[in-house]
Amino acid sequence: MRFLYNLLTYLVLLPYAGYWLVRGFGNRVYFDRLGQRFGFGFPKFDACIWIHAVSVGEVQAAASLVRALARRVPERKLLITTVTPTGAACVRNLFGDLVEHAYIPFEFPHAVASFFRRTNPDLALIMETEIWPNLYRGCGVRKIPLVLVSARISPKSVPGYRKLLPLIRETLSHGIIIAAQSESDAERFLALGANPARTRVTGNIKFDGELAPQIIEQGRALREELFGDRPVWIAASTHEGEEDLILDVHQALLAARPDLLLLLVPRHPERFADVRDLIRKSGLPFVARTDGRPVDEKSAVFLGDTMGEVPLFYAASDIAFVAGSLLPIGGHNLLEPAAQGVPLITGPYNFNAQDIADMFIRLGACRRVADADELVVAVRELLADPAAAREMGRKGLALLEDNRGALQRLMVLLEPLLADR
Repeated sequence: MRFLYNLLTYLVLLPYAGYWLVRGFGNRVYFDRLGQRFGFGFPKFDACIWIHAVSVGEVQAAASLVRALARRVPERKLLITTVTPTGAACVRNLFGDLVEHAYIPFEFPHAVASFFRRTNPDLALIMETEIWPNLYRGCGVRKIPLVLVSARISPKSVPGYRKLLPLIRETLSHGIIIAAQSESDAERFLALGANPARTRVTGNIKFDGELAPQIIEQGRALREELFGDRPVWIAASTHEGEEDLILDVHQALLAARPDLLLLLVPRHPERFADVRDLIRKSGLPFVARTDGRPVDEKSAVFLGDTMGEVPLFYAASDIAFVAGSLLPIGGHNLLEPAAQGVPLITGPYNFNAQDIADMFIRLGACRRVADADELVVAVRELLADPAAAREMGRKGLALLEDNRGALQRLMVLLEPLLADR
């Protein structure tokens, strides 16, 4: 099975390289350190702690862990790898010079071997759902302890993994420690061949995220500067196909609340220009963040076309719709707006973090809508009942507080590994 897997990786090498080059011609940021994707140009370390976080969501989830490691072992080099350029930008924004960054190599054996030769990790921490047979085997044969942090497997992905069960079983056999988000996640890992003695339920470290104390104050100041006293709802981390639906929702809401402002924030920066065109075609007057001016009384939409400001935008909003959930994308982080006491709405598709979404909905800290029509109703009702909106925000804050502690449990699990190096 491994031979066939490696053969497949080499067969897709040229098509995948071509795909990446095409993306780079459309968006030059994809040319950033392109050689690292193929095993060249990694930073050279005598040793490091390696944290892998695919993109923005995983980098943000890793923030409290990275800072805890920096306090616990300040003498150690910390290397964060990402897949996406947006993840790389998030690393720079969150950590500055506290960490080094590289792009994770593609799963070609020679690229993986080059990564390990150059970076020399003595501890590997992989965030959430990434299962890479060659990277995991690389840790195993080099005796590098590997921990899956806040590990999760969605029920939807289990059938796909089962088709590769011999390879997955072998991949999970390299002394890997699984720090699962929940009992159900742990059970799914065990069903795929994880070692019960090395599988623990530590919880989700996203609950231990550190919100900068000035964020809420800065968000309110930004609101006063840009939006005045208008009511504001945000649709954050939107994907292709969702913006059209959300703009239609906003058109419907304006019929009853002509002063309502939509703060629209696409998930991926390469789509900022496309979303600007969509808003223009909708006929709704708008202002973009990069225009550098406040909205006027005619503006109906504010486009958040910058990186790293979503927390500020949440703090500047009355109601938050967390996107990636109206279409079967899987949803995004509900905890970030909840940490600011903002009432939440999500769509029907939350399989990327189903347990968290279900918990919020069950406890009345979030409303789930089935479609765009129900989103109109939910926003309208929360605007009409500020007391209910505040209560929903309060419940979200309480839920966060009640579920803290995963980071502490994880650090206890990591302590022997940090002490032995």
